[in-house]
Amino acid sequence: MLTVMIVILQATVGVGIAKAGAVIGAGMAAMGAGMGIGRIGASALESIARQPELKGDIIGNMILAAALVEGVALAALALGFIVGLG
Repeated sequence: MLTVMIVILQATVGVGIAKAGAVIGAGMAAMGAGMGIGRIGASALESIARQPELKGDIIGNMILAAALVEGVALAALALGFIVGLG
């Protein structure tokens, strides 16, 4: 979606606005990752409250999922700033 937005902006208006769109997209990716990790934590807390005996497994899965979300967000953030500042 971000790539399509960048191509459309470059084709219609110019490179300056396309760079601004890339930076805005990077910010949106960071916000989405924050919301996703918050939801992962909330769901893990609810799961632990329902089945406390599985706490270790739930926490391990929560950390893995949060790390994967954070990795994708970091890549999107870096790509947005590379396009925006390049």
